[in-house]
Amino acid sequence: MVDMWMEVQAHHYSPIMDAILMEVRIRPIFGQRVDESAVEGNIEKLKKVLEVYQSRLSSSRYLAGDFISLADLNHVSTMLCLGVTTYRSVLDAYPRVRAWWDGLRARPAVRKVSGLMNPSAKNF
Repeated sequence: MVDMWMEVQAHHYSPIMDAILMEVRIRPIFGQRVDESAVEGNIEKLKKVLEVYQSRLSSSRYLAGDFISLADLNHVSTMLCLGVTTYRSVLDAYPRVRAWWDGLRARPAVRKVSGLMNPSAKNF
C-alpha cells in the first residue's frame, strides 16, 4: 500500500504541485511573471487529486493505512511550500485531508523541517 500511494504522489500529486509552486514561488524569485491561468488550471487538477485523498483518508488515518509512512512524509515539502502561498486554503474543502496534514504538521520532525525551510510556513 505504501508503494501504491508513493506512485499516486509521484505521478498525480507532485507534477501538479511542482507546476503550481514553479509559478507562485520560483518564477517571482527570478522576476518572471506568474501565469495565473496556469496556476488556476493546476489548482483545479489538484482538487481532483485531493478528492481521491479525501476518499482514502475516510477509511484510514494515513495514506497507506493507520501508520505513518514515507507515502505521507513525501508530501511534507510541497505542502509546506503551498502553505506560504495565497492558495493554502485549497485544503479547507477537504476536511480529512486537512486533518491529515494538520496531524503531519504537528509532528516534531515536520515542525523542525518547517522552521528550516521557511519560518512563516509554520502557520499553514
